[in-house]
Amino acid sequence: MKDQVRKITLSAMFIAIGIVLPFLTGQIPQVGKMLLPMHIPVFLCGLICGWQYGGVVGFVLPLMRSMMFGAPVIFPMATSMALELMTYGLVAGLLYGLSRHQCIIALYRSLIIAMLAGRAVWGAAQIIFLNMQGNPFTWDAFMAGAFLTAFPGIIVQLLLIPAIMLALHRTGLVKFRRGEKHHSHNET
Repeated sequence: MKDQVRKITLSAMFIAIGIVLPFLTGQIPQVGKMLLPMHIPVFLCGLICGWQYGGVVGFVLPLMRSMMFGAPVIFPMATSMALELMTYGLVAGLLYGLSRHQCIIALYRSLIIAMLAGRAVWGAAQIIFLNMQGNPFTWDAFMAGAFLTAFPGIIVQLLLIPAIMLALHRTGLVKFRRGEKHHSHNET
């Protein structure tokens, strides 16, 4: 029960950070699309609290921010982002939680796979939502939105998130796990 309360409290903190962090980009959509400030607390929530919490925080955050501030626009942007960020929190948290050793290598593996999965989900959502509006979503638009424009934010995430996790490990707030916790019964 105490652990669940801790995870719920941390999740609320990550939502608050995700609501405030985009203000650092000065509410300039082009800068926000490059630096991806809402992604960082979602990844951290999934890694620290687990996939269930990361998924919920990822789904709720862009929708809440859209309702509170009108940015991102609820449809199709915030809706697509909700599915994308939900995937980030789910995949990063699940892969990291299932890792035999929770270390920097497992962290990077989880982040990179989650980033690819989230971008694929975003692309699929954009195809569906934009086609509903009669606007085709092209391969060039996907590559530009998912990777080219987002490249600075991807680099920031790959540098900042492991640094934060390492700092939390060193302070004892989050421990890397080295052990046999998730072995199957058939392994020796």
